[in-house]
Amino acid sequence: MTSLFLLESMEGGVFFRSLAFCLSKFAVFVVDRKAFITKADSKIWLTFVLAVFAGVLHWCHITTLFENDRHFSHLSTLEREMAFRTEMGLYYSYFKIIIEAPSFWSGVCAIMNDKLTEYPLVINTLQRFNLYPEVVLASWYRIYTTVMDFLGVPTKTCWTVNRGKGLSPVESCEGLGDPASFYVAVIFLLNGFMMSLFFIYGTYLSGSRLGGLVTVLCFFFNHGECTRVMWTPPLRESFSYPFLVMQMLLLTYILRIPSINTGSLIALCVSNIFFMLPWQFAQFVLLTQIASLFAVCIMGYIDSSKLQKILSAHMVSLLVCFILMFGNSMLLTSYYAASLVVISGILEWSPKVLRRRKREVCVWVIEGCAWLFGTVALKYLTSLVFGIADDAHIGNILKSKFIGYKDFDTLMYTCAAEFDFMEKETPVRYTKTLLLPVVLVVFGVIIKRAIKYILWSLSHTGRYEKEERFNHGELVFHALQLLAYSVLAILIMRLKLFLTPHLCIMASLVCSKQLFGWLFYKIQPKTLVFAILALMTIEGSANLRTQWNIMGEFSNLPQEELLEWIKVNTRQDAVFAGAMPTMASVKLSTLRPIVNHPHYEDAGLRARTKVVYSMYSRKPASQVKRDLIKLGVNYYILEESLCVSRKKPGCSMPEIWDVEDPANRGKIPLSPNLIGNYFQNLMPFFLSPSIRSCLDFFISIKEKLNLSQLCYGCSQLCGYNCCSIIRLSS
Repeated sequence: MTSLFLLESMEGGVFFRSLAFCLSKFAVFVVDRKAFITKADSKIWLTFVLAVFAGVLHWCHITTLFENDRHFSHLSTLEREMAFRTEMGLYYSYFKIIIEAPSFWSGVCAIMNDKLTEYPLVINTLQRFNLYPEVVLASWYRIYTTVMDFLGVPTKTCWTVNRGKGLSPVESCEGLGDPASFYVAVIFLLNGFMMSLFFIYGTYLSGSRLGGLVTVLCFFFNHGECTRVMWTPPLRESFSYPFLVMQMLLLTYILRIPSINTGSLIALCVSNIFFMLPWQFAQFVLLTQIASLFAVCIMGYIDSSKLQKILSAHMVSLLVCFILMFGNSMLLTSYYAASLVVISGILEWSPKVLRRRKREVCVWVIEGCAWLFGTVALKYLTSLVFGIADDAHIGNILKSKFIGYKDFDTLMYTCAAEFDFMEKETPVRYTKTLLLPVVLVVFGVIIKRAIKYILWSLSHTGRYEKEERFNHGELVFHALQLLAYSVLAILIMRLKLFLTPHLCIMASLVCSKQLFGWLFYKIQPKTLVFAILALMTIEGSANLRTQWNIMGEFSNLPQEELLEWIKVNTRQDAVFAGAMPTMASVKLSTLRPIVNHPHYEDAGLRARTKVVYSMYSRKPASQVKRDLIKLGVNYYILEESLCVSRKKPGCSMPEIWDVEDPANRGKIPLSPNLIGNYFQNLMPFFLSPSIRSCLDFFISIKEKLNLSQLCYGCSQLCGYNCCSIIRLSS
C-alpha cells in the first residue's frame, strides 16, 4: 500500500515537485559562483548559454543519426514496434499498455498485475523491470494528447507510404501524437540535457569553461564509444545515465565544500533515486562509487563524518527505491547495500579498535580488507537468509572472466559481443583521438600529487599539509573512479559507456590550474588547449563523418508476416514461446501471452528460458514437448539461426547445451530434425511462402544432405532467418 500511495502521489505532482526541487538546488549551486564555479569566470550566464548550446547540438545529433539509420518518421506503427528489438520492445510494450488503457490508473494496474509476460504467472512488472520511465512517459503522453485535443491542436500528421517491391502500402504518422515518436523524442531530449550537464561538469571540475569545451568535444569525437542511445533509445541506460552525470556533479560539489548542507544531501539523494529506479545495473555503478569514496576517506582526503553523511544519503535513496519497487529483493541483498553497511560500520568502529595503530598504511590495509571481505560475506549472508538467487549470474559471469567457468546462463551472456572482453581496437580508437594520451597525463599528475601528499602525511602531521590534501580529494576520487570504470569496461565491453564519458570528464582537467598551474605560467592555457583540440579534431571529425554517413531504412518483412499471421490466425489467449528477442516483439505487437522474454535478471525466468531453449538442444523431442506443455505453451516459434549460429567457438546452441547437458553430447540436435523432417511429434503450423518453398526444396533432396547442412543451407538460399511456428498439442 505504501508503494501504491507513492506511485499515486507521482501522478498528483509529488514526482514533478521532487524533480523541480532537485533542479532548483542544482541551480542554486551553479548561481553561487563562490562555491560552485570556482575560478571559472564571473559571467555565469555565458556558461549556461554554452551548456544549452551543447545540449541542443547533442539532441540534434542523436535525433539525426536515429532517423538516418531507421527512417523512423516514415515507418508504419508495426514497423516502429519491430524496430524496438529484444528488451527494448519489452519495455515499450508497457508504455503502450498504459496509453491504450481506458485510464492511466487502469493501465498502471494492468502492468502491476501482468498476465502476458510470464504466462501463467501474474507478476508486478514495476517490481521486476524498472518501468518507472514508461509510467512517467505514459502519464506525460496522456496529458499531452488530452490537452491538445481539448485545444483542438492536431498532434500528428498521417499519410500513406508506398513501400514498392510488391509490398502493401502502410500508414505512417509523424508528430508527438504518435506514441513511438513521443517516446523516443523524450529520450533524446533527456540525453540532450545530459550534454548540457557534461559541459557544466567539465567547467566546474577544471575551473574553466575551456574544460567544459574539452569534455563536450571529446564526447562528440568519441561518440560511438560513449553512448548507443541513437541506436537503441528504449534501453534502461538511456533514462538512467543522465542522472548519474548529475549525481557525479553534485558529489564533486559536496567533496569540494568544507561542510555539507542539508539541501545538497537531499539533491544527491534525489539524483541517486532517479539513477537507480530506471536501471537494475545502477547499483553496481554506485558500488564502485562508494568504494572509491571509502578509499579516498581512509587515505585522509575527505573527513569520515562527511563520508558518513554521503552514505546516509545513499541509504535513504536505496530504501526509497526499495519501497517504490514494491520490495525488490535484489536491492537489499546487493553488494551495494552490503557495502554501505560495512563501510558505515568501519567508519564507526575503526577509530576505536585501531586507535593504537601508529603505521597508517597498515591501518589502510586492514580497513580495505575488512571492507572487501565484509561486503562479500554480508551479501551472501543476506542472500541466503532471504533465499535470493536472482543476481547469482553476476558472480558466475565474473568467474567466467577469471577462471573460465561455464554454464548455460553464463554462456548466454558471454557469447554476446557486448558481454565479451573489451575489443583490442577500443584503446586504439581512444589513442587516435588523443583522448587516452591526454587522460593518462592528467591521471599521472593526480597520482603523483596524491603519492607526494600520502608520503608526507606518513612522516608529518602538520595542519597545512592536511588542509592541502583535502583540497584535492575530489580529484583523487575521480582518478579512482576512472580505475574502477576501466576494470568494468575491460571485463565487459558494454560497460565502456561508463568509461568513455568519464575519460572525457577527466580530459577537462588539462585546463585545471590546480594540476597544471606551473605549466600555464609558461604557456597560455588557451594556446595549449586549442592546440590539443586541433589535433583531436583530425580523427574526431572523421569519426563524426562516419556516423553521419550511416544511412538505412528499417525493414523486416519475414517478422512482419509472422506477426500479422499471429494476429489473424491465433486466439487472443494463445501462448507463445521462442527466442527471447522474438518473444518481446510478439508480446508488443500481438499482445499474446508469452512464457519467456529478454529480461534475464530473474532466477525463475532463467529456468524457464532454459526449458524453452531446449528446442535447440540434443534432448529427445518427447521430453522437450512435455516440458513445453507444462509451461502451457500453445505455439513455439522456431528460428533456424539458433540451430547453427556461431558468433565464436563454443557459442552455437548445440555447443552451449553440450556444456549444460553432457549426457546427450554427440547426438543429433533436435531443431534441424524439426526443420528438415517435420518431426512427427511437433507439427510445423506456419511458414511464410518464401520459407516454405525453400524448405520444400531441401526436403526433396534431403537424402543428399546431413541435418546440419539442411539447416544451414536454408539460411543461405532464403537470404534471411528461416522461421516457423510449431503448434503443440497435448
